[in-house]
Amino acid sequence: METRPIAQSIPTQAPLPRRIASIDVFRALTMLLMIFVNDLWTLSGIPAWLEHSRANQDFLGFADIIFPCFLFILGMSIPFAVRQRIAKGESTGQIIQHIVIRSVALLIMGVFTVNVPELNAAATGMSTEWFQMLMVLGFFLIWNVYPKRDGARQWLFRGLQLIGVGLLLYLAITFRGGANDNVVRMAPQWWGILGLIGWTYLTCAIIYLFTYKRPALLVVSWVVFTLINIAGHAGWLRQLWPGGPHDWILGNGAFHAFTSAGILATLWLDRLYNTQQAGSLPLRFASMGTLLLLGGSVLRQYFIISKIQATPTWVFICTGIAFMSYAIVYYLVDLKEKASWFRLIKPAGTSTLTCYLIPYVYYSVADLSGVSLPKSLTFGVVGLLKSLLFAFLVIGITALLGRLKIKLKI
Repeated sequence: METRPIAQSIPTQAPLPRRIASIDVFRALTMLLMIFVNDLWTLSGIPAWLEHSRANQDFLGFADIIFPCFLFILGMSIPFAVRQRIAKGESTGQIIQHIVIRSVALLIMGVFTVNVPELNAAATGMSTEWFQMLMVLGFFLIWNVYPKRDGARQWLFRGLQLIGVGLLLYLAITFRGGANDNVVRMAPQWWGILGLIGWTYLTCAIIYLFTYKRPALLVVSWVVFTLINIAGHAGWLRQLWPGGPHDWILGNGAFHAFTSAGILATLWLDRLYNTQQAGSLPLRFASMGTLLLLGGSVLRQYFIISKIQATPTWVFICTGIAFMSYAIVYYLVDLKEKASWFRLIKPAGTSTLTCYLIPYVYYSVADLSGVSLPKSLTFGVVGLLKSLLFAFLVIGITALLGRLKIKLKI
């Protein structure tokens, strides 16, 4: 089999945009698993390897793999999204505006969601459950995909969006967090999952927009983010700037490295399509994943595996897993045409944000109802089945909302 460096395997001119079914399926699987692992907190008596590892623990839990895979698939989607806008004739300024607006929306949602656990109900004058439900309602009012209508209906939709803005402003102003002796207002903190996605998308999408005609620069960007991550954990940044900011970039470049790797994966996929070698993608991606896993094994001599610390070892191993996982999905969906196997979870790949936010409402309603599941349903293997069924339930609700024309899109 002929092998070439990635930089030589990427086309100089990208082809017209097209939709790759395996990308949607991979995104749906990732979201299904994200909902599943996010529900593990409701269980007891489950294997430790399923959960997140502790910050200083040299261990990779199953839950530690999901977010990197999501960032990887985010990167795979960026070239398609940007090229579609270019094909529509949008200017660079218009595309940048879209990227910024989308990123700001994610940052706003991230700030709200990360503050909710710290809410002081007495100082806020509202319970956490009601705050969460009103927060999600505000998100949907603002960012729902409203039908394109003229006249009165269009004004109605604008009015609903304004109500959503007013609702979020009210919640942000009234929010109080912390203990009674140290009440604080809403603040970014660590931005939350959605906020991290927002910052990462903002950076990587703009880099792609300005470098897609020079693919080698996209390889360089992945190398730079990876080196920043290594340098941050090795202490080199402290040596370059004693006493200065040492997280020069969010997560020391780890999140951007995942997304940049996803962008390169899509460009490599393009190359294989253009040269009629699409059938070799699973083997090539699996080989790349193996190399990254080996790289992670070498780095483990110097850094522990830690999601919380976003160590280079975690980055390399999880990127390798993402390449290998996508290779399997691509083989099943695009080569063997088994997309129908994943039809049940399709809404999680096309209405991902809706799917992610539904549990906030579910948990709030469950708490307010005062009804709780018996311990037998939240323990051990039975509990795991419960969480898996919960993930499928969330996807089902997402599908139902989609039929009712309720779907978040930013």
